[in-house]
Amino acid sequence: MTGTRPVVVVVGPPGAGKTTVAELLADRLGVRVRDTDQDVEANEGETVQDIFVSRGEPVFRELEAAAVAEALRTHDGVLALGGGAVMDEGTRVLLADHTVAHLDVGLAQAAARVGMNTGRPLLMGNIRGQLKKLMDARRPLYNAVATFAIDTNDLSPDEVVDRVLKELGR
Repeated sequence: MTGTRPVVVVVGPPGAGKTTVAELLADRLGVRVRDTDQDVEANEGETVQDIFVSRGEPVFRELEAAAVAEALRTHDGVLALGGGAVMDEGTRVLLADHTVAHLDVGLAQAAARVGMNTGRPLLMGNIRGQLKKLMDARRPLYNAVATFAIDTNDLSPDEVVDRVLKELGR
């Protein structure tokens, strides 16, 4: 195998625990963690929310797709993608060549975990309604790119990490 590649890529809806699980998983595996939303923020010098407001979702999605492609090429640890990254067809094509963990969560749990988090631009207003719409639209795409899926409902982050490690054969 040439080049570097993530040990595992973590995808899922808002509230599934992607960032938390990715950090714990990287720690347990002794590798680095990377989050593509953080990459976009570092590259652009502004938050995801500010990019949505000032430049619009289409611009953010372009920046996100580029960040994901770069991370898939260069990162050798655990990689967490933003919840909407799978909406990009090019990203889905790239993910086909990687081990992808889909962290799934039910609407009630996701809404409770997300709460009134104003840092999520697509969940402004009726959070539960927006979340349901996002989850319904994206779930088939998460499943399409996933090597395996883990239902995170009623699991602690450590229990989710245990299940991911089992799926990875570690």
